[in-house]
Amino acid sequence: MIPLDEVDDLATLVRRAATLWPDKTAWIFDRSGHRCTFAEVESRSTRMALALLELGLEPGARVAVMLRNEPEFPLLWLALAKISCALVPVNVNYRELDGGHVLRHSGARFVVAAPEFSELLDRIAPGRVLTVADLTTETTATSRFEVEGERPVNIQYTSGTTGAPKGCVLPHRYWTTLARGLVTDFPAISDEDIILTAQPFHYIDPQWNIALGLASGATLVVLDRFHPATFWAKIREYEVTWFYCLGLMPALLLRQPESPEDRRHRVRAISASAIPRELHADLERRWGVPWFEAFGMTETGGDVRMSEVDHDELVGSGCIGRPTRDREAMIVDDAGLPVPRGETGELVLRGVGLMHGYHDDPEATGRAFRGGWFHTGDLATMDGRGRIFHVGRTKDMIRRSGENISADEVERALSAHPAVRLAAVVAVPDELRGEEVKAFVVAEGDVDPEELADFCAGKLAYFKVPRYWCFADALPLTPSERVAKGELRKWIGPAYDRVGRTWL
Repeated sequence: MIPLDEVDDLATLVRRAATLWPDKTAWIFDRSGHRCTFAEVESRSTRMALALLELGLEPGARVAVMLRNEPEFPLLWLALAKISCALVPVNVNYRELDGGHVLRHSGARFVVAAPEFSELLDRIAPGRVLTVADLTTETTATSRFEVEGERPVNIQYTSGTTGAPKGCVLPHRYWTTLARGLVTDFPAISDEDIILTAQPFHYIDPQWNIALGLASGATLVVLDRFHPATFWAKIREYEVTWFYCLGLMPALLLRQPESPEDRRHRVRAISASAIPRELHADLERRWGVPWFEAFGMTETGGDVRMSEVDHDELVGSGCIGRPTRDREAMIVDDAGLPVPRGETGELVLRGVGLMHGYHDDPEATGRAFRGGWFHTGDLATMDGRGRIFHVGRTKDMIRRSGENISADEVERALSAHPAVRLAAVVAVPDELRGEEVKAFVVAEGDVDPEELADFCAGKLAYFKVPRYWCFADALPLTPSERVAKGELRKWIGPAYDRVGRTWL
C-alpha cells in the first residue's frame, strides 16, 4: 500500500482509502441520514467519472456545481479529480450578478445543479445545466485513474469581501498536503476519530474535511449547515472527537444556554480560526476541551497551527501557532524585508501545496506572489521561538492623524460590552485626519452611541474611539462567517457623528 507521504492526488487518495477501510463508514449526512462506506465512495465516484467522460469532457475542463450539502457534491468533486478536470463550486446563495460572474469567469462547460436552481441557471447558463441524474452510466467497469499532483482540481472562488471574487487555482497537491499535515502532525486525526463539518460544501472547509477523512480513515459527519442551538447535541449524537470552526461560530456557541450536558461528549480537541481572545478561556471552561488556533487561506491551505506544545501558555493571547512542516513563514515590512522579531509586519508564506494563482488574472497573481512569497494581507508578529501572533488585516488598519489603529482591536473592545452582539469597524475618508473610525454594531435593545463611545474610551486610547456609529439588526457575512466589510463600506444608512453629536 502506497504510504500517505507519497500520495499527491485525490484519485490515489480515495483508492487508497477504499483499500485500507473498505467497509468502514466514510460519510454520514445528518439531514438525509445517508451513509457511504469508503468502498462506495470509490465505486460511485468512478461511475460518475465515467459518465462525465461520456459527456465528452477532456482533461482541463471545468464543471461548476450548485448543490447543497448532499453526497453528490463530494462524489462529483472526486469524479472530476479522477479525470483531470476541475470543480467550480458555486455559492448556493448567489444570484444573477455574482453567480453569473463565477460561471463566465471560470469558463465552466457545464453546471451540475439541484432543480431548485434551474430557473436562475436557465437565465445565466442556458444550455449548460445538468442534474445529478444526468451523471449516471450503465457500466459497472472499474478504472484506475492516474493523475498528476499539480493538475488543477478546483477553481475555488474567494468570498469577495472587496471587489469581485477571484478564482483560486488549486491543484491536487493543495488538498493532499493539507490533509496529510492534519494526520501526521497535530491534531493527528486517525481512523479512530469521528470528525464533523457544518459549513456549506461550496466553501473550502468541507472539502478539506473530505480529503482528511480519506487520508486518515476517520468518519466524517456532514451537517446541512451550522445551527448553534443544536450543534453540541449533534456532537454528542455522533460521538464526534474533533471538529473545526471559524468566524462567529465560537461566540454563537457560547451564547447558548448552559446545560448539564455541556461536558458530556467525546471531543478531544477543537481547531478554530480567529478564536475571540477574550472568550478563549471561557470556551475551554464551558466544554472542558482545549481550543487550538489554526490559520489558513483559500489561496494557501493549512499554514500555521497551535499544538499542545504551546497551547496552555498562550490561551487568549492571539497566538496562531507555528508554521506547519510544509510552510515557511516570515514577517516583512512594506519593502518585503524581514522585520526584527517582535515587530509587526505582514505575514508571508511559501511552501508546497499552495494555489497556482488566480484564474485568468496574472496581475493579481503577481501581486500576491511578489518576491517569491505569498502575501497574506495579515499583520502579525513572530516571537523568538517562532510562534506567530495575529495582529489584524493590512486592509483593516486605519490611519488617523498619523496613528495606526487596528480595526480588530477596536472590535474586541466593543464586543466586551454586554449589549453588543456583533461589532465591525472600517475606515472612512476624512479631509482633516486622513481617515476616521466608523463602527457598525448589532446590539440587544437600544444602546446609546455615547455610552458605547465612553465604554470604548475606558479601554482604548482616545484616538481609537470610533467617531461614527451605525446600528443594524444584522451585518452582511461572507460564507466563512466573517463580516463582509466591503459591503459595510457601501453603507448609506444613518450614522451618529460623535464629534457633531448628531445623526447624519
